[in-house]
Formats: sequence, structure tokens, C-alpha cells
Amino acid sequence: MLATSEARAWDAAMDAEPVLDPAAIAGLRSVAEGDGGAFFRELVDIFLADTPKRLVELEQALAAGDLGTAGRAAHSVKGSAGNFGAAALARAALRAESEAKAGRTDGVRDALPAFRAEFVRVEAALREVRGA
Repeated sequence: MLATSEARAWDAAMDAEPVLDPAAIAGLRSVAEGDGGAFFRELVDIFLADTPKRLVELEQALAAGDLGTAGRAAHSVKGSAGNFGAAALARAALRAESEAKAGRTDGVRDALPAFRAEFVRVEAALREVRGA
């Protein structure tokens, strides 16, 4: 389990940066510039539909003591969050993934509140930029 000071460092890092990296968002938008934003909106919609499922999968795996599945669910969110420049969410997912890989059930459980809270922030930010 991460020490209290390490957990505080995670939380401070999450609060010290924008929810989404504008350069990452611009990069995703530029992939299909001629489509009026349809591709970008599709990416956002997929992420917003899939991430809650990965969180449920992680929680169910944790309850079943299946840290392998919990770690894979966190890993999936980590990668997707990185694509949007949601660095704090990616770090929260990495924390859960790392704890799962280390076999620390309590560490994964302790990582979940920040993971959930950061997803709420990212979800709101993505909904805002989706239509922009």
C-alpha cells in the first residue's frame, strides 16, 4: 500500500494540472479534420461508455479477489486516458494497476476513490470539449 505521504503526492499532482491536455485534444481532433468533428466525438463517446464499465469490472474483480483482472481493467483506462491527455486519471489508473500487480488488495481499494473522482472530472471535461 502507498504510504500516506505518497498518496498525498498523488492527490497533489492530480490537482496541479488541467484535467485534459489541450495539445492531446487538438491532436485527436486533427486526425480527421475534414469530418466536422465526428471522429473526435466518436472517440469521446467510446471512452465515456467504456470507462464506467472498466471501473465496474475493476470493482467486481477486487471483490472477487481477482487482482489480475482488476489490474487489466485499470491498465485499459490508463491507456485510454493518456490518449486524451487526462494525465491525472492515467496516474490514478496506474496506481490501481501497480497495486494490483503487487498483489495489494488494500492498495487497490485505497486507490479507487481518487480513480473514481478523477474520472468524474474527466467525464465533465470531455463532455464540454466534445461539442466544441
